[in-house]
Amino acid sequence: MVVGACLAALSLTVGSALADPAGPPTFRNLNGTGSDTTQGVMNALSNVVTIGGTKQIGSWDAATAPGQTFTDGPTPACTNITRPSGSNNGIIALVNDRNAGTHCLQFARSSTDNHTSHTGDHLTYIPFGTDAVAYAIQGPGISPAGSSINRNLPVSVLLRIYQCDPAFASIHPLLPQFGSGTRKFFLENILHVPSGDVANYADAGGLFPCVSDKDSNGNPLLENTGNLLTDPSQIEPYSVSSYIAQTTNNVPDVHGFALLGNIGGVPSLAINTTAAGVRPVFNVVPNVLVQGPSNSRTVFVGPNSLVCQNTATILKLGFATNPATCGDTSIQSDNSLGTDTVGPGE
Repeated sequence: MVVGACLAALSLTVGSALADPAGPPTFRNLNGTGSDTTQGVMNALSNVVTIGGTKQIGSWDAATAPGQTFTDGPTPACTNITRPSGSNNGIIALVNDRNAGTHCLQFARSSTDNHTSHTGDHLTYIPFGTDAVAYAIQGPGISPAGSSINRNLPVSVLLRIYQCDPAFASIHPLLPQFGSGTRKFFLENILHVPSGDVANYADAGGLFPCVSDKDSNGNPLLENTGNLLTDPSQIEPYSVSSYIAQTTNNVPDVHGFALLGNIGGVPSLAINTTAAGVRPVFNVVPNVLVQGPSNSRTVFVGPNSLVCQNTATILKLGFATNPATCGDTSIQSDNSLGTDTVGPGE
């Protein structure tokens, strides 16, 4: 059973802004990056998950501009890693690191289950919380009245908007950058777009050129960043947990004047199993760290793992919890260990 997290229950919980792990040293035994959606909750868990009094998780923020790298690390190889942004980009960085044998990354944050796209990469997708995806529009503030887009839309109308139906030509649909788990989930699991269309969906030359995945400056649109809504005609997918955490100041508040809409009449400021966009979120861990004795197994694997036991932190960051699935290791890209090995502290 999923225990819902809602805005009202969290409105009295105010925390400080979260960022990269504090040092020295900043690199910990288990370092990861990737999804913007689960960045806040993993940053928070990094401050409370300990073994023998030592913090284990190093959750590194997603890149906010091209070319950013990690600025601290145990070796130059780790320092020079290009900082990714988005679930799949974080997973690719993890795979590249494990293949190189540098042991800089031990997990990737992911808001999507794309294990079938990583066959042969020796990964386990371990769920730890439940999120939902709604849509956001601009509320009053930048313009006096805000958006006139209906705050209660069925999936059928959202699909027409995101397929450039002339009847909705006054609405300008946005998508997060390619590689975003929220983009992939919204298109594939809510709008039921074929997976092969996700990459080439938007902008000039794409399948639906009325859809944009760029912000007003032409940069890739960051997911769950409402202050990038610059016009009342715009609409974009948005993580419910991210919105809750932002508006309760448990993560940096970047929602701007965004308001969430309800898909199919299900209230967006609660996560429940009837929502069209309900989804598990994952930490993706190399098989070799899951299947044998390791700090990674203690932290991530099973309902008694240190992550799964920190339900209060998960709820505070806007997610729901599901004890029946937290820590489950049944979702794998394949069951091989490859040539990967368990490094010190991993």
